Amino acid sequence: MLNKLLLVLAGLFVSISFAFADVDVNKADQAALDGIKGIGPTTSKAILEERKKGGNFKDWNDLQTRVKGIGEKSSEKFSQAGLTVNGAAKSGPAAGKTDKAKKAAEPKKTAKQ
Repeated sequence: MLNKLLLVLAGLFVSISFAFADVDVNKADQAALDGIKGIGPTTSKAILEERKKGGNFKDWNDLQTRVKGIGEKSSEKFSQAGLTVNGAAKSGPAAGKTDKAKKAAEPKKTAKQ
């Protein structure tokens, strides 16, 4: 009985660690892509088909250009959810920031300016 409980706990630990692991778009299968928040079966299938047809994605811009339906906003969301391209998260000034965070980071204008 104790062995079964330990086995279940170990399985839970492993599945939780996978949930927080980064998923590389060039190595992932459909199940791993579907595990990224915002990516459903249609998008994951489109990613896999384009990867099969045109080879690995070079960078985020390549992914956005080649896969219909993935634009700047969605790629930022996917990156925040753990998707990477060649092990790299989406970079740039807007990466990882919401609109509210962007506004808060901007310098405030005063009447003297």
